[in-house]
Amino acid sequence: MDFNMKKLASDAGIFFTRAVQFTEEKFGQAEKTELDAHFENLLARADSTKNWTERILRQTEVLLQPNPSARVEEFLYEKLDRKVPSRVTNGELLAQYMAEAASELGPTTPYGKTLLMVSEAEKRLGAAERDFIHTASISFLTPLRNFLEGDWKTISKERRLLQNRRLDLDACKARLKKAKAAEAKASCEGDTVPDFQETRPRNYILSASASALWNDEVDKAEQELRVAQTEFDRQAEVTRLLLEGISSTHVNHLRCLHEFVKSQTTYYAQCYRHMLDLQKQLGSAQGAIFPGTFVGTTEPASPPLSSTSPTTAAATMPVVPTVASLAPPGEAALCLEEVAPSASGTRKARVLYDYEAADSSELALLADELITVYSLPGMDPDWLIGERGNKKGKVPVTYLELLS
Repeated sequence: MDFNMKKLASDAGIFFTRAVQFTEEKFGQAEKTELDAHFENLLARADSTKNWTERILRQTEVLLQPNPSARVEEFLYEKLDRKVPSRVTNGELLAQYMAEAASELGPTTPYGKTLLMVSEAEKRLGAAERDFIHTASISFLTPLRNFLEGDWKTISKERRLLQNRRLDLDACKARLKKAKAAEAKASCEGDTVPDFQETRPRNYILSASASALWNDEVDKAEQELRVAQTEFDRQAEVTRLLLEGISSTHVNHLRCLHEFVKSQTTYYAQCYRHMLDLQKQLGSAQGAIFPGTFVGTTEPASPPLSSTSPTTAAATMPVVPTVASLAPPGEAALCLEEVAPSASGTRKARVLYDYEAADSSELALLADELITVYSLPGMDPDWLIGERGNKKGKVPVTYLELLS
């Protein structure tokens, strides 16, 4: 118990000394040991990394889970080290409602059949979203969270310890400065020749004794300063090494960012593929219900997703609307069945979107350019032969607006 009391008293004294030094520095009454410029730059970069990592983490969580209540629930499960329960995505919930509506309204009716087709597509979209959230959480959110809860806490702890060592060092410097000033004053008083005729020559004796005491105080302060300087230098080196490790953190976060982009590209590519399949099914169903209507629902012959880079796949994903819906005001787009071939068998067409040829048999297209198109006997009705100058190749009908 006696030992604990002594330690408590010692800690209280150290805390009080640091508090006094800190307060005097704030009021400009004490000198402060400044860190070198490189060290200050490391501190600034570390703080910036921490702040932006927190912002990116929070906004990515909002992107993956827009519902704030669900995010709070997931946070509580993580803090309690419990498994987060599986949650139905919005797409899957919509698919469930559509399926139930089709069952009640009549699955054999045109509306019911369409509801069922859209329901299946929405279910696949919901599953793709679930996979994307899971992959992004593991490959991107977890490393960012580990940095904030692990590495950054270690850096913060060592920075606080360095701050304490710096306060101790500056307090020792201030103590040594005061001791030297008192020693010099005592020495000046001791150099005065005493007058032994006085009845009280003891002032001279007291001055000599005080000078000796201040000499001891100066020696003690110098020893404490050497110890404090050694501890400060050691802690500064430890903190410097941790701060320089921020570069490795950037490399790790860069790799995680690439993984996030890859998973996001895969997710949107899957959504694009599912919606193209759905539009094709809806076009076939609409053609069966309304035989005289042409709907451009065929999937454009873009390069296969597996054979292209994620950037190319994402860049060549246009929305495929119907030809009729894309006609400008006052100018009707003709259906293929309604186009009467001219004497030469060719027609003019305006390109609606950029199109990248998948192979040498296809013709690359640029939006808004005019080309000559025609069809060959036995050719797939969803494709035409396009000519531009001396270049010729297959072009998808859904990318064209046939002109009268």
